[in-house]
Amino acid sequence: MYTLKTIVNRGWYPTLITVLAVLGVLYKWPIEWITPALIFILALGLVVTVIKARERKLERAAFRLRQLAEYFHRRFMGDSTLSIFVIIDSLFNIDNPKLWDWARACDMSQRIFNSWCGSFINRMGSDIGVTRLDDYLSTYLDELWQITSQYYDFVEQFYEIAAKVEIPQETLEQYRKFVMEYNAFAQNFREYVTELRSIARTGIEPPSIKLAQEVVKVE
Repeated sequence: MYTLKTIVNRGWYPTLITVLAVLGVLYKWPIEWITPALIFILALGLVVTVIKARERKLERAAFRLRQLAEYFHRRFMGDSTLSIFVIIDSLFNIDNPKLWDWARACDMSQRIFNSWCGSFINRMGSDIGVTRLDDYLSTYLDELWQITSQYYDFVEQFYEIAAKVEIPQETLEQYRKFVMEYNAFAQNFREYVTELRSIARTGIEPPSIKLAQEVVKVE
């Protein structure tokens, strides 16, 4: 059952066309007057409907983008056991000074990433009702892509090291769990970008969101 709000938002132009047509019949207005007015109202109504439909899609897209960003921040940053930085920290348990130097450098990067991601999430929350949705999506989609792309660099570095150096089984198991959940996130991100391209310009190709590789030790 349609509510008054639904009728006003979606059914105003069919209602107006009907009323105008009825009045035209009752008052015997010339058809050459009524027809252009009805056509104009119909065209205007269709344009407004299309615009509102796109706005609703943009609102849903903005909400989903924020969900993706918050999920990434919650699961792969900070002190989460699925953070690649936490996994890298476990390398300090290996008696390999060269790995320690790299792990220390990654530890400094972790602080920068944590600060960046925290600021990113806060800005997304504060701008959602202020910035135009087109600008909001363009700005924050690009930034989330930059964050995940640079984050992936550390994932790739860890993979290359783990493929060559003897890594404790516990660390490998932790990384395996990370790969499973991170790749699920990356796939969702790819699908989101693909869907978004139908309503907004993204400038991002889905394959540029890379999947993590699992370490396979050859016996």
